[in-house]
Amino acid sequence: MNFVFDKNKPIAIGSDHAGFEYKEAVKIWLEEKGYTVKNFGAYSLSSVDYPDFAHPVASSVENGETTFGILFCGSANGVAITANKHQHIRAGLCWENDVAKLVRKHNDANIICIPARFVALPLALEMIENFMSTVFEGGRHADRVNKIACS
Repeated sequence: MNFVFDKNKPIAIGSDHAGFEYKEAVKIWLEEKGYTVKNFGAYSLSSVDYPDFAHPVASSVENGETTFGILFCGSANGVAITANKHQHIRAGLCWENDVAKLVRKHNDANIICIPARFVALPLALEMIENFMSTVFEGGRHADRVNKIACS
């Protein structure tokens, strides 16, 4: 199952309270670039449980409603673990540009997870741009990706 960025579908975005401000900024940034964004929350800085937002983002990517997903939480580990519970999701935790490129190039990731407490917003935007513009390399990496799913 190769992920291909489809500009005709919305981009899924979600966060917990720790990632709320980044999510809101990224949503506006993407919309200013002409993308449609489907916001799965959180909707405020009030404390919430990250799975309540990571699961809907992952489901929307998995069922093809959205082209790919962006998730934020404090460490990004919680949202990555949650999203990766979905059979056809490959959520990559990214903290620098090279990682954002490699999760696409080598792992065919379809959700980028960014730690809002550890990454500056300008870097988060760069990582999202790199994630969106990097193509899966295939080849030996496809063989490896095909071994990820549980039977």
